[in-house]
Amino acid sequence: MNYRWNYEPPTTENVACAEALAEEVRVSPAIAQMLVERGIRTAEQARKYFHPQLLELHDPYLMKDMDRAVERLNEAMGQRERIMIYGDYDVDGCTAVALVYRFITQFYSNVECYIPDRSEEGYGVSIQGVDYAESQGVKLVIVLDCGIKAIDEIQYAKDKGIDFIICDHHVPDEVLPPAVAILNAKRVDNTYPYLDLSGCGVGFKFMQAFAISNGFPFSRLIPLLDLCAISIASDIVPIMGENRILAYHGLKQLNNNASVGVKAVVEVCGLAGKDLTMSDIIFKIGPRINASGRIQNGKESVDLLVERDYEKALKMAKTINHYNEERKELDKRMTEEASQVVSKLPQIEDKSAIVIYNADWHKGVIGIVASRLTEEFFRPAVVLTLDGDIVTGSARSVSGFDVYRAIQSCEDLLDNFGGHTYAAGLSMKVEHVEEFSRRFEEYVHENIDPEKTRPNLDIDALINFKDITPKFFSDLKRMRPYGPDNPKPLFCTKNVYDYGTSKVVGRQQEHIKLELVDTMSSHVMNGIAFGQSSEARYIKTKQAFDIVYSVEENSRKRNEVQLQIEDIRTHSEEPDL
Repeated sequence: MNYRWNYEPPTTENVACAEALAEEVRVSPAIAQMLVERGIRTAEQARKYFHPQLLELHDPYLMKDMDRAVERLNEAMGQRERIMIYGDYDVDGCTAVALVYRFITQFYSNVECYIPDRSEEGYGVSIQGVDYAESQGVKLVIVLDCGIKAIDEIQYAKDKGIDFIICDHHVPDEVLPPAVAILNAKRVDNTYPYLDLSGCGVGFKFMQAFAISNGFPFSRLIPLLDLCAISIASDIVPIMGENRILAYHGLKQLNNNASVGVKAVVEVCGLAGKDLTMSDIIFKIGPRINASGRIQNGKESVDLLVERDYEKALKMAKTINHYNEERKELDKRMTEEASQVVSKLPQIEDKSAIVIYNADWHKGVIGIVASRLTEEFFRPAVVLTLDGDIVTGSARSVSGFDVYRAIQSCEDLLDNFGGHTYAAGLSMKVEHVEEFSRRFEEYVHENIDPEKTRPNLDIDALINFKDITPKFFSDLKRMRPYGPDNPKPLFCTKNVYDYGTSKVVGRQQEHIKLELVDTMSSHVMNGIAFGQSSEARYIKTKQAFDIVYSVEENSRKRNEVQLQIEDIRTHSEEPDL
């Protein structure tokens, strides 16, 4: 991979600030420097960052319409109305529905869940869903992780005497649906101090306010935090501010006392007994919960997440694990096909975006394929397929580019669209695909930083191996959980050498297992460089080279450090730093 290495030396002012912070909070200088560069400049800010407190969550009643939402829910329960909890079929939607259902059913039983069928109903609130609610005598629908654009559908429900409370985090249009209450911090008239909650996070704030209104202690909400962590990791929302608090304590709940359904998913992932991280959610837990909505119906994942019997939950988890295997096969085949299509596009190296269409691709996997193309080609990507007589698509973006705004610039061509900065969905008539492709590319070309369309490694600090002490690693772990706005730190060490025992490993001899020393220390550091075996010949010459890496705990030897090497640069290559 031809990465560009980016490193901005700290300013004199930031160096001085970091020195003072290191002494005051007793962290290593390199850690203090990273904190300062992430906007954490005082001991109090560092305390909140290292030790997020649930007491520091914002008052849920600061959110516009929260009082109305709680009043309507209390009224429904008081009048014994039937309530439907309705959500999107992805991880965020399923965890949100499970969270609200699990909390409400502690106090009230006349409740059911509904997840629309991806193939039959499509995304969001559907007429079919409203008709089903009417057939069941539902008077109140709480919709989570969708609904902010369902103007016609919610008006249709209102005409039938069905009220809606919307809990969403996607960008709304100027005109809002005729719901009783709309909980969304991205509203133009927003009054809430934090804008980046996941859909499940909005549901959590609703339940927090509901608990306050009824005098229930906050401790009753804590068992739901594992679902918040799963949604935050899977939906790729920022891990700072309120999300950091929810993710931090959600991971603690996930590791120490996960709910029955989540435990079953952890078991089928092969993660039981492991100290789970956000990466485990992103790559193992989340995809399995997602697979149900992609291959069958997301309701199966909700049923699993609310199940109280472990044996039943384990059986359900094995079923969605099977769906995930099926999803992986589809994903692999479609990604290979899509990658070949992109590679054959004329002058692909000059394009700022990727838009591809295949009428036969599986609707449930196009979002994953768009993500793969973004990772491979470092361009915002839109993957389109045919659903009935309408073209539907998923978009993904590169860091620092708002793909939602790019799609919004083409809204006159679209039947529907929604999403947020890094992920969005859309639909249009077949005849508009060509013009959409042209205008989307034009918008991206005019608005994207060209540096975002090539692979970059943003280096946090230049260090030597002698800096990687037990204290340094202990402080580094306190920076977790990682994610957008709080990325895993990357380090650069120059002039390292093979200790003499490095070797190529892997089924196809594609990786390098390294033992390295640098010029500043005689300490041997272990490392792994995935997919970089092409550098092995140079490394074995005993010549110096530079590396960019993250510092990880060795999965086989607890408390032993291992470098995960992202890139190797030999001294025959042109340096960036």
